[in-house]
Amino acid sequence: MPVVERLGHVAIRVEDMDRAVAFYSQLGMEMVWNADDWCYMEAAKSRDGLALLGPNYKAAGPHFAFHFRDRAEVDAVHDQLKAAGVAVGAVHDHRDGTASFYLRDPEGNWLEMLYEPPGGIPSNQPGATEAD
Repeated sequence: MPVVERLGHVAIRVEDMDRAVAFYSQLGMEMVWNADDWCYMEAAKSRDGLALLGPNYKAAGPHFAFHFRDRAEVDAVHDQLKAAGVAVGAVHDHRDGTASFYLRDPEGNWLEMLYEPPGGIPSNQPGATEAD
């Protein structure tokens, strides 16, 4: 099975987006994506990510994500987990050039397996907007 490139981000639910952004900004996290119902912040040096999911965000729940630099590795992990009897969601290609799927670990925690293109996720680059 391909090995994980890195633990890329953690996504958490927040009730008050402004309060959460202010708190994590004070800790040195930088805003790189800001939509109406969620935002994405990164630690500047490591590029470790934190997704803040607002009350109206419905696309995914709290999870952590392993990032891969090779799209084929995400497909290979998906196929191997599925062959081993693990319930996995479909691999989805996203508009920003990434691809991912979700599953639960044996303890019931949600995780995402995410292909991150070389150079990073375009929508997570400084200056990106929701329309990107």
